[in-house]
Amino acid sequence: MPKIWSFGSINADHAYRVPHIPAPGETIAAREYSLGLGGKGTNQSVAAAKAGATVAHIGLIGPEGLWAKQRLAALGVDTQHINQSETPTGHAIITVDETGENAITIFPGANRAFTDAQLEVLTSVTAPGDLLILQNETNLQAEAARIAVKQGLIVFYSAAPFSAEATRDVLPHISILLLNEIEAAQLKAAVGALPSGITVVVTKGSDGADWITPDQTLHCPAFPVKPVDTTGAGDTFAGYLAAAIAEGQAPEAAMRLASAAAALKVTLKGTADAIPSRAEVEAFLARV
Repeated sequence: MPKIWSFGSINADHAYRVPHIPAPGETIAAREYSLGLGGKGTNQSVAAAKAGATVAHIGLIGPEGLWAKQRLAALGVDTQHINQSETPTGHAIITVDETGENAITIFPGANRAFTDAQLEVLTSVTAPGDLLILQNETNLQAEAARIAVKQGLIVFYSAAPFSAEATRDVLPHISILLLNEIEAAQLKAAVGALPSGITVVVTKGSDGADWITPDQTLHCPAFPVKPVDTTGAGDTFAGYLAAAIAEGQAPEAAMRLASAAAALKVTLKGTADAIPSRAEVEAFLARV
């Protein structure tokens, strides 16, 4: 099976459970606090590994970030291409309200300190047909995508957090583009329309997700669940979808698996550590 390479962020997630998301100027007391492993790149790596794929993460941590590398390894991700830098590890401040909705502030830290040297792995140990998954929480995404295409890799790109400039730079090199509804609207406003000639996957929360190609549009309904924490649900979907594609699953089956994994994730508190295993997702599918 093709290997998945994840060039992406590694964060320390500081999560606070609050009665409601604070309004501007408002101070409220958190009911719970936890420190966990996160970052879009990390979450997607863990999700793909939990789905059964062979996953290697290309990342940067700060001097204090060795724990994150160790935790990623414990969760089944190949961490030999994660290096330490002098820049502090990225972190996120996450507030989660009683309905499971969240608001997130990110400090990029080491995630924006990549140099070309970290991309050399894409030319030295990857194989044609492998997948590269990218997100917008690092620098050098377009450079990584460009190298990957030359090496014969499939490039899977989540345009989040959305940046019109970053997305424009990456689009010429990708095979699969993943957006949520808001990001899809932002991309349309920036460039006039969703790109043609590639596969575009648009997630719509409780309204399901669409797989759009030049030839067809497939809709996958969402699984009804009671949300506890929506943090990381999109990344869980992305990682599971990438793993299913690496397995050679048809779009319908791949979308159903990814949707089930995301639905199960929102019933659990946390980010990377709360992403469900393939066995848990398959048991969930058997129940529903």
